[in-house]
Amino acid sequence: MVIGVDGQKIGVISKDEALSQAAELGLDLVEIAPNINPPVAKIVEFQKFKYDEEKKEKAAKKNAKEVELKELWLTPRIAEHDLNTRLRRAEEFIEHGDRIMFRVKFKGREMAHTEFGFQLLNKIFESMGDKISIEREPKLEGRSITAIVGKSRGPKKD
Repeated sequence: MVIGVDGQKIGVISKDEALSQAAELGLDLVEIAPNINPPVAKIVEFQKFKYDEEKKEKAAKKNAKEVELKELWLTPRIAEHDLNTRLRRAEEFIEHGDRIMFRVKFKGREMAHTEFGFQLLNKIFESMGDKISIEREPKLEGRSITAIVGKSRGPKKD
């Protein structure tokens, strides 16, 4: 399938015919949709086509929001007030649209009781409730437990 310079369909023609038509006009034959049957090609000036494509990509990037991954460190024996401060900070990040990695770090003999870290993360998840969705479950990695949460997608609609 070949599309002409003015955007009108020329029709389904052979590759050689399409190339000769493009050469007559002093333009290039650019394959636009190779995966469909028949493949679609367009007769255009290649440099202009490339410039327009780059312009479209830049516009798409400009409108896209980049999601950051923020990391909050905790200890298994964190004080209640400190925990509340971290939770407020986490809620700010979530409202801004960022993802959060909670990291519970263990020192020395605290490694003997990693269950306190898991309990702390569960407490955090319960307190944040429906505002978050857990993207990666808590996992012990070396001397810390990490979990990643993001903004809740809301209830699923049927």
